[in-house]
Amino acid sequence: MPDKPPPARVVFLGGLGRSGTTLLERLLGEVPGVAPLGEVVHLWARGVLADEPCGCRRPFSACPFWREVGERAFGGWPDDLAHRMLRLRRRVDRTRCVPELARRLAGSPARAGSTGPATSAVSAGSSGRAERPGLARPVTPSEAVRSAEFAESPELAEYAAAHRRLYDAAAEVSGRPVVVDSSKHASTAFCLAAAGLDVRVVHVVRDPRAVAHSWRRRVPRPEDGRPMTRWSPARTSLHWLAQNLSLELLARGGARVTRVRYEDLLDAPAAVLGRLAVEAGLAPRLDFLSVGRADLSPAHTVSGNPVRFTVGPIGLDPDDGWRTAAPARHRRLVATLTWPLMIKYGYDRRPA
Repeated sequence: MPDKPPPARVVFLGGLGRSGTTLLERLLGEVPGVAPLGEVVHLWARGVLADEPCGCRRPFSACPFWREVGERAFGGWPDDLAHRMLRLRRRVDRTRCVPELARRLAGSPARAGSTGPATSAVSAGSSGRAERPGLARPVTPSEAVRSAEFAESPELAEYAAAHRRLYDAAAEVSGRPVVVDSSKHASTAFCLAAAGLDVRVVHVVRDPRAVAHSWRRRVPRPEDGRPMTRWSPARTSLHWLAQNLSLELLARGGARVTRVRYEDLLDAPAAVLGRLAVEAGLAPRLDFLSVGRADLSPAHTVSGNPVRFTVGPIGLDPDDGWRTAAPARHRRLVATLTWPLMIKYGYDRRPA
Protein backbone atom coordinates (compact mmCIF):
# COMPACT_ATOMS: atom_id res chain seq x y z
CA MET A 1 0.00 0.00 0.00
CA PRO A 2 1.57 3.34 -1.01
CA ASP A 3 2.53 5.78 1.71
CA LYS A 4 0.19 8.70 2.24
CA PRO A 5 1.70 11.94 0.85
CA PRO A 6 2.89 14.43 3.48
CA PRO A 7 0.54 17.34 4.25
CA ALA A 8 0.85 20.33 1.96
CA ARG A 9 2.93 23.23 3.18
CA VAL A 10 0.53 26.18 3.09
CA VAL A 11 1.49 29.78 2.36
CA PHE A 12 -1.41 32.17 2.99
CA LEU A 13 -1.25 35.66 1.48
CA GLY A 14 -3.07 38.19 3.66
CA GLY A 15 -3.81 41.88 3.24
CA LEU A 16 -6.39 44.23 1.79
CA GLY A 17 -7.35 43.77 -1.84
CA ARG A 18 -5.44 45.89 -4.39
CA SER A 19 -2.25 45.47 -2.35
CA GLY A 20 -0.47 43.16 -4.79
CA THR A 21 -1.38 39.73 -3.46
CA THR A 22 -2.37 38.35 -6.87
CA LEU A 23 0.90 39.45 -8.46
CA LEU A 24 2.89 38.02 -5.55
CA GLU A 25 1.02 34.74 -5.86
CA ARG A 26 1.69 34.52 -9.60
CA LEU A 27 5.39 35.15 -9.02
CA LEU A 28 5.60 32.60 -6.21
CA GLY A 29 3.78 30.16 -8.47
CA GLU A 30 6.76 30.22 -10.84
CA VAL A 31 9.10 28.92 -8.12
CA PRO A 32 9.57 25.16 -8.60
CA GLY A 33 7.55 23.27 -6.01
CA VAL A 34 4.79 25.88 -5.60
CA ALA A 35 1.14 25.50 -6.66
CA PRO A 36 -0.82 28.79 -6.68
CA LEU A 37 -4.52 28.24 -5.96
CA GLY A 38 -5.98 31.76 -6.05
CA GLU A 39 -8.52 32.99 -3.51
CA VAL A 40 -9.71 29.71 -2.03
CA VAL A 41 -12.22 31.54 0.17
CA HIS A 42 -14.19 32.39 -3.00
CA LEU A 43 -13.84 28.96 -4.63
CA TRP A 44 -17.23 27.74 -3.41
CA ALA A 45 -19.31 30.66 -4.70
CA ARG A 46 -17.38 31.70 -7.79
CA GLY A 47 -15.94 28.36 -8.82
CA VAL A 48 -18.35 25.62 -7.78
CA LEU A 49 -21.65 27.52 -7.98
CA ALA A 50 -21.01 30.24 -10.58
CA ASP A 51 -18.57 28.17 -12.66
CA GLU A 52 -16.36 31.18 -13.32
CA PRO A 53 -13.14 30.54 -15.24
CA CYS A 54 -9.99 29.16 -13.71
CA GLY A 55 -6.75 31.02 -14.38
CA CYS A 56 -6.24 28.56 -17.25
CA ARG A 57 -9.38 30.19 -18.79
CA ARG A 58 -11.45 27.03 -18.72
CA PRO A 59 -14.69 27.08 -16.71
CA PHE A 60 -14.04 25.78 -13.20
CA SER A 61 -16.09 22.65 -13.88
CA ALA A 62 -14.06 21.90 -17.03
CA CYS A 63 -10.61 22.47 -15.53
CA PRO A 64 -8.85 19.08 -15.25
CA PHE A 65 -6.79 20.25 -12.28
CA TRP A 66 -9.76 21.35 -10.17
CA ARG A 67 -11.86 18.37 -11.20
CA GLU A 68 -9.17 16.02 -9.89
CA VAL A 69 -8.68 18.08 -6.72
CA GLY A 70 -12.41 17.91 -6.01
CA GLU A 71 -12.52 14.15 -6.56
CA ARG A 72 -9.61 13.51 -4.23
CA ALA A 73 -10.67 15.93 -1.52
CA PHE A 74 -14.46 15.59 -1.44
CA GLY A 75 -15.54 13.06 -4.03
CA GLY A 76 -16.49 15.90 -6.38
CA TRP A 77 -17.85 19.44 -6.13
CA PRO A 78 -21.57 19.06 -5.27
CA ASP A 79 -23.64 22.20 -4.79
CA ASP A 80 -24.75 21.14 -1.32
CA LEU A 81 -21.12 21.05 -0.19
CA ALA A 82 -20.57 24.55 -1.59
CA HIS A 83 -23.65 25.90 0.19
CA ARG A 84 -22.52 24.22 3.41
CA MET A 85 -19.09 25.87 3.17
CA LEU A 86 -20.67 29.27 2.51
CA ARG A 87 -22.85 28.86 5.60
CA LEU A 88 -19.81 27.93 7.66
CA ARG A 89 -17.94 30.95 6.34
CA ARG A 90 -20.75 33.27 7.40
CA ARG A 91 -20.62 31.72 10.87
CA VAL A 92 -16.87 31.67 11.58
CA ASP A 93 -14.93 33.56 8.89
CA ARG A 94 -15.86 37.21 9.25
CA THR A 95 -13.85 40.21 10.41
CA ARG A 96 -16.13 40.53 13.43
CA CYS A 97 -15.03 37.03 14.47
CA VAL A 98 -11.36 38.04 14.74
CA PRO A 99 -11.41 38.91 18.49
CA GLU A 100 -12.83 35.49 19.40
CA LEU A 101 -10.49 33.72 16.99
CA ALA A 102 -7.56 35.62 18.50
CA ARG A 103 -8.61 34.44 21.97
CA ARG A 104 -8.73 30.86 20.74
CA LEU A 105 -5.37 31.17 19.03
CA ALA A 106 -3.75 32.61 22.15
CA GLY A 107 -5.05 29.67 24.21
CA SER A 108 -4.15 26.96 21.70
CA PRO A 109 -1.66 24.37 22.95
CA ALA A 110 0.05 24.67 19.57
CA ARG A 111 0.94 28.24 20.57
CA ALA A 112 1.91 27.43 24.14
CA GLY A 113 5.40 28.64 24.85
CA SER A 114 5.25 31.38 22.27
CA THR A 115 7.13 34.34 23.65
CA GLY A 116 5.77 37.10 21.47
CA PRO A 117 5.08 38.27 17.96
CA ALA A 118 6.35 35.98 15.23
CA THR A 119 6.52 38.67 12.56
CA SER A 120 9.48 39.08 10.24
CA ALA A 121 9.74 41.51 7.38
CA VAL A 122 11.05 40.92 3.88
CA SER A 123 12.44 44.11 2.42
CA ALA A 124 14.34 45.04 -0.69
CA GLY A 125 17.53 44.92 1.29
CA SER A 126 16.94 41.46 2.88
CA SER A 127 17.20 39.47 1.05
CA GLY A 128 -9.00 6.78 -3.54
CA ARG A 129 -11.87 9.39 -2.92
CA ALA A 130 -12.36 11.22 0.29
CA GLU A 131 -15.66 11.87 1.98
CA ARG A 132 -17.24 15.31 2.03
CA PRO A 133 -16.83 17.41 5.19
CA GLY A 134 -20.09 17.74 7.06
CA LEU A 135 -21.85 15.44 4.62
CA ALA A 136 -20.37 11.94 4.70
CA ARG A 137 -18.54 11.76 8.01
CA PRO A 138 -17.52 13.96 10.94
CA VAL A 139 -14.21 15.79 10.93
CA THR A 140 -11.41 13.85 12.60
CA PRO A 141 -9.20 15.50 15.22
CA SER A 142 -6.06 14.95 13.13
CA GLU A 143 -7.54 17.00 10.30
CA ALA A 144 -8.32 20.10 12.27
CA VAL A 145 -8.58 20.54 16.01
CA ARG A 146 -6.35 18.85 18.53
CA SER A 147 -7.60 20.47 21.70
CA ALA A 148 -10.70 20.00 23.79
CA GLU A 149 -10.93 23.79 23.85
CA PHE A 150 -12.10 23.73 20.24
CA ALA A 151 -14.76 21.10 20.82
CA GLU A 152 -17.06 24.04 21.52
CA SER A 153 -16.66 25.13 17.90
CA PRO A 154 -17.30 22.18 15.59
CA GLU A 155 -18.11 24.62 12.79
CA LEU A 156 -14.61 26.09 12.95
CA ALA A 157 -13.18 22.56 12.95
CA GLU A 158 -15.23 21.56 9.93
CA TYR A 159 -14.38 24.74 8.04
CA ALA A 160 -10.65 24.35 8.65
CA ALA A 161 -10.71 20.63 7.87
CA ALA A 162 -12.22 21.32 4.44
CA HIS A 163 -9.38 23.71 3.71
CA ARG A 164 -6.86 21.10 4.85
CA ARG A 165 -8.33 18.49 2.53
CA LEU A 166 -8.37 20.91 -0.38
CA TYR A 167 -4.76 22.01 0.18
CA ASP A 168 -3.52 18.43 0.47
CA ALA A 169 -5.38 17.33 -2.65
CA ALA A 170 -4.03 20.30 -4.62
CA ALA A 171 -0.47 19.49 -3.57
CA GLU A 172 -0.94 15.85 -4.52
CA VAL A 173 -2.54 16.57 -7.91
CA SER A 174 0.03 19.24 -8.84
CA GLY A 175 2.97 17.25 -7.54
CA ARG A 176 4.15 20.34 -5.66
CA PRO A 177 4.64 20.35 -1.87
CA VAL A 178 3.78 24.03 -1.31
CA VAL A 179 0.38 25.58 -2.06
CA VAL A 180 -0.40 29.30 -2.02
CA ASP A 181 -3.82 30.58 -0.95
CA SER A 182 -4.29 34.28 -1.74
CA SER A 183 -7.63 34.61 0.06
CA LYS A 184 -6.34 37.82 1.71
CA HIS A 185 -8.83 37.99 4.59
CA ALA A 186 -7.24 38.11 8.03
CA SER A 187 -10.26 36.28 9.43
CA THR A 188 -9.56 33.31 7.14
CA ALA A 189 -5.94 33.18 8.29
CA PHE A 190 -7.16 33.30 11.89
CA CYS A 191 -9.57 30.41 11.25
CA LEU A 192 -6.80 28.24 9.88
CA ALA A 193 -4.32 29.10 12.62
CA ALA A 194 -6.82 28.89 15.48
CA ALA A 195 -7.93 25.45 14.32
CA GLY A 196 -4.38 24.16 14.39
CA LEU A 197 -3.41 24.15 10.70
CA ASP A 198 0.29 24.63 10.02
CA VAL A 199 0.23 27.72 7.83
CA ARG A 200 2.76 30.42 6.99
CA VAL A 201 1.17 33.84 6.53
CA VAL A 202 2.67 36.46 4.23
CA HIS A 203 1.28 39.84 5.25
CA VAL A 204 1.26 41.99 2.09
CA VAL A 205 1.09 45.76 2.60
CA ARG A 206 0.99 48.66 0.17
CA ASP A 207 0.91 52.42 0.63
CA PRO A 208 -2.73 53.08 1.63
CA ARG A 209 -2.94 56.07 -0.71
CA ALA A 210 -2.14 53.80 -3.65
CA VAL A 211 -4.65 51.23 -2.41
CA ALA A 212 -7.35 53.89 -2.04
CA HIS A 213 -6.71 55.16 -5.55
CA SER A 214 -7.01 51.64 -6.94
CA TRP A 215 -10.34 51.07 -5.16
CA ARG A 216 -11.73 54.26 -6.76
CA ARG A 217 -10.94 53.14 -10.29
CA ARG A 218 -13.51 51.56 -12.60
CA VAL A 219 -12.24 48.07 -13.28
CA PRO A 220 -14.32 45.44 -15.12
CA ARG A 221 -14.32 41.89 -13.82
CA PRO A 222 -12.56 39.74 -16.43
CA GLU A 223 -15.01 36.90 -15.80
CA ASP A 224 -18.17 38.74 -16.91
CA GLY A 225 -17.31 42.38 -17.63
CA ARG A 226 -19.33 43.69 -14.68
CA PRO A 227 -17.66 46.52 -12.73
CA MET A 228 -15.69 45.51 -9.68
CA THR A 229 -16.62 47.00 -6.31
CA ARG A 230 -15.53 50.60 -5.73
CA TRP A 231 -14.85 52.23 -2.36
CA SER A 232 -14.38 55.81 -1.23
CA PRO A 233 -10.95 56.81 0.14
CA ALA A 234 -12.36 56.95 3.68
CA ARG A 235 -13.86 53.48 3.45
CA THR A 236 -10.68 52.07 1.96
CA SER A 237 -8.70 53.59 4.83
CA LEU A 238 -10.89 51.88 7.42
CA HIS A 239 -10.64 48.52 5.65
CA TRP A 240 -6.87 48.95 5.28
CA LEU A 241 -6.55 49.57 9.00
CA ALA A 242 -8.86 46.68 9.94
CA GLN A 243 -7.09 44.09 7.80
CA ASN A 244 -3.57 45.16 8.68
CA LEU A 245 -4.26 45.49 12.40
CA SER A 246 -5.88 42.05 12.37
CA LEU A 247 -2.81 40.54 10.74
CA GLU A 248 -0.62 42.27 13.33
CA LEU A 249 -2.78 40.64 15.99
CA LEU A 250 -2.36 37.28 14.28
CA ALA A 251 1.41 37.56 14.61
CA ARG A 252 1.09 38.51 18.27
CA GLY A 253 -0.88 35.32 18.78
CA GLY A 254 2.16 33.31 17.74
CA ALA A 255 1.35 32.59 14.09
CA ARG A 256 4.26 32.66 11.65
CA VAL A 257 3.87 35.92 9.77
CA THR A 258 6.26 37.53 7.30
CA ARG A 259 5.53 41.06 6.12
CA VAL A 260 6.17 42.05 2.51
CA ARG A 261 5.74 45.52 1.07
CA TYR A 262 4.38 45.62 -2.46
CA GLU A 263 6.83 48.40 -3.27
CA ASP A 264 9.78 46.22 -2.20
CA LEU A 265 8.49 43.35 -4.32
CA LEU A 266 8.62 45.57 -7.41
CA ASP A 267 11.93 47.16 -6.44
CA ALA A 268 13.80 43.91 -5.70
CA PRO A 269 11.69 40.90 -6.69
CA ALA A 270 14.55 38.40 -6.53
CA ALA A 271 15.38 39.34 -2.93
CA VAL A 272 11.77 39.15 -1.77
CA LEU A 273 10.87 35.96 -3.63
CA GLY A 274 14.13 34.27 -2.68
CA ARG A 275 13.51 34.88 1.01
CA LEU A 276 9.93 33.61 0.81
CA ALA A 277 11.02 30.49 -1.09
CA VAL A 278 13.61 29.66 1.57
CA GLU A 279 11.05 30.20 4.34
CA ALA A 280 8.77 27.71 2.55
CA GLY A 281 11.58 25.16 2.45
CA LEU A 282 12.30 25.51 -1.27
CA ALA A 283 15.36 26.32 -3.34
CA PRO A 284 15.10 29.92 -4.61
CA ARG A 285 15.26 29.14 -8.33
CA LEU A 286 14.16 32.38 -9.97
CA ASP A 287 15.16 32.01 -13.61
CA PHE A 288 11.73 33.34 -14.64
CA LEU A 289 12.88 36.81 -13.53
CA SER A 290 14.81 39.28 -15.65
CA VAL A 291 15.43 42.99 -15.28
CA GLY A 292 12.07 44.69 -14.76
CA ARG A 293 9.95 41.73 -15.81
CA ALA A 294 8.85 38.16 -15.14
CA ASP A 295 7.67 35.40 -17.45
CA LEU A 296 4.47 33.75 -16.25
CA SER A 297 3.14 30.34 -17.20
CA PRO A 298 -0.56 29.35 -17.01
CA ALA A 299 -1.85 28.85 -13.47
CA HIS A 300 -4.91 27.16 -11.99
CA THR A 301 -6.10 30.00 -9.78
CA VAL A 302 -9.69 30.64 -8.68
CA SER A 303 -10.77 34.26 -8.25
CA GLY A 304 -8.48 37.26 -8.07
CA ASN A 305 -7.71 40.29 -10.20
CA PRO A 306 -7.07 40.08 -13.98
CA VAL A 307 -3.36 39.34 -13.45
CA ARG A 308 -4.31 35.73 -12.75
CA PHE A 309 -5.02 35.26 -16.47
CA THR A 310 -1.70 36.73 -17.64
CA VAL A 311 0.63 34.37 -19.50
CA GLY A 312 4.02 35.47 -20.80
CA PRO A 313 6.05 38.55 -19.88
CA ILE A 314 4.73 40.97 -17.27
CA GLY A 315 6.38 44.22 -16.22
CA LEU A 316 7.60 44.72 -12.66
CA ASP A 317 8.09 48.46 -12.84
CA PRO A 318 7.28 50.77 -9.90
CA ASP A 319 3.54 51.45 -9.72
CA ASP A 320 3.49 55.13 -8.74
CA GLY A 321 0.78 56.51 -11.01
CA TRP A 322 -1.43 57.22 -8.01
CA ARG A 323 0.93 60.02 -6.89
CA THR A 324 -0.35 62.26 -9.68
CA ALA A 325 -3.65 60.59 -10.60
CA ALA A 326 -5.18 60.56 -7.10
CA PRO A 327 -6.63 63.93 -6.00
CA ALA A 328 -4.48 65.64 -3.37
CA ARG A 329 -7.42 65.87 -0.95
CA HIS A 330 -7.87 62.10 -1.12
CA ARG A 331 -4.19 61.47 -0.46
CA ARG A 332 -4.29 63.80 2.54
CA LEU A 333 -7.44 62.17 3.93
CA VAL A 334 -6.01 58.66 3.67
CA ALA A 335 -2.72 59.71 5.27
CA THR A 336 -4.58 61.40 8.13
CA LEU A 337 -6.64 58.28 8.85
CA THR A 338 -3.87 55.72 8.53
CA TRP A 339 -0.67 57.50 9.57
CA PRO A 340 0.31 55.33 12.58
CA LEU A 341 0.51 52.17 10.48
CA MET A 342 1.91 54.08 7.51
CA ILE A 343 4.89 55.04 9.64
CA LYS A 344 5.24 51.52 11.07
CA TYR A 345 5.42 50.12 7.55
CA GLY A 346 7.95 52.71 6.39
CA TYR A 347 5.74 55.01 4.33
CA ASP A 348 6.23 58.78 4.33
CA ARG A 349 2.98 60.46 5.35
CA ARG A 350 4.01 63.79 3.87
CA PRO A 351 2.25 64.84 0.64
CA ALA A 352 3.15 62.42 -2.13
